[in-house]
Amino acid sequence: MKWWKPFCILLITGIFFTCIDPYYPELNNFQSLLVVDALLTDENISNYVRLSRTIRNSDEVPERITGAEVMIMDDQQNTVHLTETSSGTYKTDSLSFRGETGRTYRLLITTAEGEEYESEPCVMYPVQDIDNIYFEKGEELSDEGDRMNQGIRFFIDSEGQGECDYFRWTFEEWWKFSVPDPKMFDYFNDSTILEVEHINQTCWGNIKSDNILIQSAQSGTPAIFEKKPVLFVESDMTDRLLIRYCVEIKQLSLSPGEYEFWDQMKQINESGGDIFDKQPFQIFSNIHNINDRDEQVLGFFQVSGVKKLKKYVNLNEILELDLPVYRYNCSRITKGPSDYITQTPPGPPTFDEIYSMYINSDYVFIAPVYNITGDLERLVFTKSGCSDCTLNGSLKKPDFWTD
Repeated sequence: MKWWKPFCILLITGIFFTCIDPYYPELNNFQSLLVVDALLTDENISNYVRLSRTIRNSDEVPERITGAEVMIMDDQQNTVHLTETSSGTYKTDSLSFRGETGRTYRLLITTAEGEEYESEPCVMYPVQDIDNIYFEKGEELSDEGDRMNQGIRFFIDSEGQGECDYFRWTFEEWWKFSVPDPKMFDYFNDSTILEVEHINQTCWGNIKSDNILIQSAQSGTPAIFEKKPVLFVESDMTDRLLIRYCVEIKQLSLSPGEYEFWDQMKQINESGGDIFDKQPFQIFSNIHNINDRDEQVLGFFQVSGVKKLKKYVNLNEILELDLPVYRYNCSRITKGPSDYITQTPPGPPTFDEIYSMYINSDYVFIAPVYNITGDLERLVFTKSGCSDCTLNGSLKKPDFWTD
């Protein structure tokens, strides 16, 4: 049976790389396959295993596998049981378990139906430090291919002793931003306009990378990375660089098998929107059904040593590079009954009618305008994205953040 080969590519692409719009072919012989997304590192964090099943098309909600018994076993037969913290997501306790480089681990899964799965033994290779993160002014072709975007490109330097031959890089971004027209008042009627309890003006945004950045080094020789590009941030297409920005880059060790997995995924990602642009091939997985070796399992048990480093960027550094900056596209509207001239009944709209008119047109009331005698004169409206930072971020400052 070869029907599952393009389907494996489709589902793995959708699971691991949501930035790519997957292509959904018609499949007459659809089968529900186990999908495993699992990562074990030597970081002081809760490691995770996510279990689900494949879906027939993009309109369906993936089935999360609940009630499973999930364990990680090391090469000394020590086992740790993962706890299901949410539907289909199982995690370790960061206070009682942490991966160690040089050790070998296996993932063991028993579903509620009694199906047993295990991974191949996976060595956690040590990885060298990231020595430096820095950025330079640069430019990059837009996704549409119609313009060159200006911004900053981040690089790393790293030099090791040849203990690890395969590498992957990921990054996570945080940024502080403020909306230009925060909502300061609530309108109830023309005689009841009250200040809001909390003004949602300044927030922190956060995104994680979903691209694939891997590289192999010559076996047995020091791995030296000089000015290796990791990410590019446009200066005038996003609000990330308007106040203060932070990126954390992670350098992960890979086994030869995991490198092969990510290399295949990268080839599929780079092939474009149609999975049949290239000859379909089976995505390699290191997980199998103990009692049925012919059952196809999607995903990979990833085991990596990790080193990471953060870098902050302030607006003044962007301005010193003479880069364009982002401008909010905010439509601020100020209206009152006196702005509507009419000679016939029923006369100009009331404040209540003006309020309803703009609220029903996807505007947000943010403040009143009073004349010198204290009478209400106009109402101020703007778009929601310009008045409430929580629509695109969080009011909670990251624990590590420094200003």
